Amino acid sequence: MLIIPIKEGENIDRALKRYKRKFDKTGTKRGLQNRKQFTKPSIARRAQLQKAQYIQTLRDAESL
Repeated sequence: MLIIPIKEGENIDRALKRYKRKFDKTGTKRGLQNRKQFTKPSIARRAQLQKAQYIQTLRDAESL
């Protein structure tokens, strides 16, 4: 459980923003989304290769 200490006189919107940022950093939401739907290892590997190819094309285009 995340605990966000609220300073005296602090705006609630600012505290909520800090909470959201801290929640995103923990990766809880991403973990839940990954566990929600199973992806086969072959498909995950293919997606990883496609991402690597995309990044490589960006780097090649940048070097020109």
